[in-house]
Amino acid sequence: MKISKLLIPLNIGLVILLCTFPTYALTLKETPVLEKFIKSGSLPAISLRLPKPPSIANFDNTNKILGKHGGQMRLLMGRAKDIRLMVVYGYARLVGYRHDFSLYADILEKYEVSDGREFTLYLRPNHKWSDGHPFTAEDFRYYWEDVANNESLSPTGLPSRFQVNNKKPRFEVINETTVKYTWDQPNPYFLPSLAQARPFYIYMPAHYMKRFHSRYQNEKTLSDMVEESGQQNWSALHTKYGRQYRNDNPDLPTLQPWVLKTRPPAERFVFERNPFYHRIDTDGHQLPYLDEVTITVANSKLIPAKAGAGETDLQARNLSFNDYTFLKQGERRNNFSTHLWHTAKGSHMALYPNLNTNDTIWRDLFRNVEFRRALSMGINRHEINQVIYFGLAIESNNAVLPKSPLYKPEYANKWAKYLPDTANKILDGLGLTKRDGRGVRLLPDGRPMEIIIETAGEDTEQTDVLELIHDSWLQIGIKVYSKPLQREVLRNRIFAGSTLMSIWFGLENGVPTSEMSPSELAPTDQQHLQWPKWGQHYQTNGKAGEPIDMAVPLRLARLNDAWVETRSTSSRKKIWHQMLHLFTDNVFTIGIIAGVRQPVVVNNELRNVPSSGIYNWDPGAHFGIYRPDTFWFEKSEKNTNTLNLGLDN
Repeated sequence: MKISKLLIPLNIGLVILLCTFPTYALTLKETPVLEKFIKSGSLPAISLRLPKPPSIANFDNTNKILGKHGGQMRLLMGRAKDIRLMVVYGYARLVGYRHDFSLYADILEKYEVSDGREFTLYLRPNHKWSDGHPFTAEDFRYYWEDVANNESLSPTGLPSRFQVNNKKPRFEVINETTVKYTWDQPNPYFLPSLAQARPFYIYMPAHYMKRFHSRYQNEKTLSDMVEESGQQNWSALHTKYGRQYRNDNPDLPTLQPWVLKTRPPAERFVFERNPFYHRIDTDGHQLPYLDEVTITVANSKLIPAKAGAGETDLQARNLSFNDYTFLKQGERRNNFSTHLWHTAKGSHMALYPNLNTNDTIWRDLFRNVEFRRALSMGINRHEINQVIYFGLAIESNNAVLPKSPLYKPEYANKWAKYLPDTANKILDGLGLTKRDGRGVRLLPDGRPMEIIIETAGEDTEQTDVLELIHDSWLQIGIKVYSKPLQREVLRNRIFAGSTLMSIWFGLENGVPTSEMSPSELAPTDQQHLQWPKWGQHYQTNGKAGEPIDMAVPLRLARLNDAWVETRSTSSRKKIWHQMLHLFTDNVFTIGIIAGVRQPVVVNNELRNVPSSGIYNWDPGAHFGIYRPDTFWFEKSEKNTNTLNLGLDN
């Protein structure tokens, strides 16, 4: 079974029915910028565009206020591929997280869960895709039958997130707006996987995608499309035009609040409001409030300067804590505010020795727990905290944070104290006593112990930290070099075993409860940079990667499976503590610093953006759980009336 990084399972044995919000008696109000399309007959009126019932954005018990339509919000991104973040920020999900990370029905009208294994999903009648075509159970059937269970489109088999103990669910179409998934055993991961920052898509716009599918399209027509697009076959063509998360096809219908209108490649992308979006506010206005969002692609190293110059209305990506002072200096001049949001990662920055590296000498060392402990005790975390984070961060291992009910000081402090003498003794005890003229230890094959630590190269913060680690590790006879790479290149090198060590964020969720999945502590995902091949083996049900051949990681994997199988809260808590003990005592990742705040730049005219929030990938979707469809501009000059929707052509 594929395990998501953070999941909140439902209480087993209960039938749970969740609706979105209280019912309001509303008079629907038309969106001003859409009125010309309605008058021309190219767009139906709001009462015909909305599902029945729509989802209502209830602002009760929040700091949000009712807004007004209009405006263009500017964002900056470091890569053209980052347009996918509009899916993250837009955060339209079948099931989503609230601010407290509880789940609720969003795109769905409601859902029912019985015995933790039977999931009935109820769609909103009259809900439509962004092109006005009905969103129905057919979109779920198409994905299940024609994509997920099609050998050409899913060559490795049914996606692992659909499987529990290698068994798939029974899928049923109950009626036009109701589908059901039933597993033989409880599946605590299904609903949370739908709510992730990168959601598990169990539906596709069938009316659009069928034109690229061999089951529905004329063979000659399909062959011509394959040739024209430069793809190898029809399955590659289908994949290219159906990537909902990548968000790079303007023709692909969506359920998100904003729709891509710019065809890649480009340096500036425009997203226009979805006239069929399913949410309204309590005053009857259709969301989103903002007519447009633009993404300008810029060198990631220049984004802090551009943000400080007022060239963005909402920015956190590519900003780091060490930009905070500079950003504060530009606030008054450029009419923005810089907030510091909390982060929820187990470590703001951690080192990942690759236990699956192709270099057998280094692999043997990385798999030796004493070596990993020596590396950890050779890092002067206090110096890093003082020099780079003004002493405001937490000096700790990669573990759960104090706000988690599972927190124990020993998890955070395990092997995290700076003890260079002890580290040197351990390395000597491992037989690494020979040194070159620089004082650098020699590997068993005579090579100097020079570790190349690869980074994503997106900011200077990682390299600044690595410079300090370079100095402290020299004291234990190890030389560090940093190597910046593009993010995709870095990940591919790690997956292939070419990378010795990398630096990245720590545990995605540093504040879990015992009812959340502990899968991040076990080899369950290729994205776990310390054991990517073991994680890939797990994700593909043994069809790729390598089986775990190390005792403690295997023990963690079995404990993770035991957590899935147990229905007892006390047993789940016990398993969590067993896994946290093994994970931190064995230092599979080397946490450096935690609790670092995230700067968030906000235009002073932009309303409903929290001044204090949690900036986290999953759960959280960065801005997603705060619902940017409710953000709006105060000043009228930010309002626009240039929307085209592709209907004027």
